[in-house]
Amino acid sequence: MPRPVDPAFEAVLLAGAGCAILLQLARPEVGYGVARHSDFVRNPLARLHGTLTYVYAVTAGTPDDRAVAARYVSRMHAPVHAEASGYAPAYDARDPDLQLWVAATLYDTGTRVYARTLGNPPEAVADDLYVRYAALGTELDLPPGAWPPDRAAFAAYWRDSVAALRVDETIRGQADALWRAEAAPRWVRALMPLNRFVTAGFLPPRVREMYGMTWNAARQRRFDRLWSIVAFVYPRLPVRLRTAPKRYYLRRLRALAGTPHDS
Repeated sequence: MPRPVDPAFEAVLLAGAGCAILLQLARPEVGYGVARHSDFVRNPLARLHGTLTYVYAVTAGTPDDRAVAARYVSRMHAPVHAEASGYAPAYDARDPDLQLWVAATLYDTGTRVYARTLGNPPEAVADDLYVRYAALGTELDLPPGAWPPDRAAFAAYWRDSVAALRVDETIRGQADALWRAEAAPRWVRALMPLNRFVTAGFLPPRVREMYGMTWNAARQRRFDRLWSIVAFVYPRLPVRLRTAPKRYYLRRLRALAGTPHDS
């Protein structure tokens, strides 16, 4: 029987990265901030590396790891702000409400990918994971009380937030450029069609439609078959492989910070 792995450390959660990114962009204040202050659509690896380094620092790192990662993210967020202009909303990357949304997309997407692959974790494990994901916001500018107090409250917050998302031409253009990944390595560009398909499968239907992503019964069957294969193969992989990203990103963070590589 495969050894249990901390749900936050499972490499398969990375399959939800595209879904989380598009959900984040569909909050216009995030989408316009990214459009004007980031080049991640040309080179998605840079943003992915930064996000995953922060996520693993918070969910799996030491207090020093979390402090280093939080300072880095805070520096990156500092210049990302602007007043409303025309159709563009005002935005500030340090806005606690936006940080709550970004953390929420990572939690919701990660838990849905986990459930499709490994089933729902025991209640106590799920509750612990929920509290740990709250730290993705509270390590920055999110007040502790801003994170919904339990998973039922989160479900209500999520439902209302998804219903309020909006995708216009600017935000849709960001998604289209993301799939082209023009400055990314060739192997990344080669994987983008699969990434787009997996992302579409995990997106809420309304958000998928706003991005103009085609979906039908045949695509859903293909998606279900794909995830049946993943759910059969992935739990049988060596634990060391299933947790490789965690070790990689903590080593990466500690190399940048000049701290010991003891993970």
